[in-house]
Amino acid sequence: MNWRDHIHSDPAILGGKPVIKGSRISVELVLEYLADGASTADVIAAYPHLTEADVRAASAFAHDMVAEEKAIAQKRAA
Repeated sequence: MNWRDHIHSDPAILGGKPVIKGSRISVELVLEYLADGASTADVIAAYPHLTEADVRAASAFAHDMVAEEKAIAQKRAA
């Protein structure tokens, strides 16, 4: 999945936080729901304009950001 198709950041929207394209729903909010045990269906029920792909994209975005941080930390340690 290419999360870039679903997520973007714009300084004029939520101070530049990553959001689902076409919405003001932050990736952070979606991840909070998932971390609290909500299913993809629960997130979509709360925000019906989101799609399953949008929710998956938020998870993929988080994965890539953590992986990038890990790589940076390893470079600093070397």
